[in-house]
Order: sequence, then C-alpha cells, then structure tokens
Amino acid sequence: MIEPVALKDFFLTFFSAAMVIMTGGLYALLFAYSRLKHRPGFMLLAYTAYLGLFISVLTLAFAANLFNTTFWTVIVLLMLIGYLLAPHAIWHLCVGTHRDEAADEAEPIKVFSTAVKSRGV
Repeated sequence: MIEPVALKDFFLTFFSAAMVIMTGGLYALLFAYSRLKHRPGFMLLAYTAYLGLFISVLTLAFAANLFNTTFWTVIVLLMLIGYLLAPHAIWHLCVGTHRDEAADEAEPIKVFSTAVKSRGV
C-alpha cells in the first residue's frame, strides 16, 4: 500500500499533477501543429513540452510516494511511454484513415449529379 501524501507535499503534488495535464496537452498540440503545417521547429517545442511532462511526472511520483512499490513504478513508466508514443500512433492512424479521401473529393459523385445528359438527338 502506498503512503499518503504528506501535508507539506500537498501543494507540490497538486501543482505537478496540473503540470502533467498542461504539458501533456501542450505536447500533443505542438506535435499535431508541427505535422499539419509541416513546421519542424514546432516539433522541437513539442519535445521540450514532453521534457516538462517527464519532469512533472517524476515530481508527482516522488511527492506522492509512488516509487515505493514496484506496481506504481511500472504504472509511472507506462504512462511516460504512452504519452511519448500516443501522438505518433494517433497521427499515423489519422493519416491512414483519411488517405483516400483526397482522391474521392476530386471526382464528383455520378449518382447524384445534376448535369443533364443529352439523348443524342
């Protein structure tokens, strides 16, 4: 069983948990923007945000005494790996899902076409 958070660590726990959310969202946002707009400079900012996430998670884990048990240590490591790889996986899923949509949009749908066809008269 994990030890409860000490009262002196309450603010640190609260602040680091909030930073996990903020830096995780910032990492995903900058990652997606970098890929969508083809701006590699934003990818460097995205990985900098991930570094902030990494530090926040470690701070939270130490403040909440999560490294005292193997189970919670594994959960923290899985969370860090998941946050790192999830934007990559989601990006490839979106690209794969919408790959054929650009070709489909170029051709008009013939079933619902309003063009009048001549009978050859």
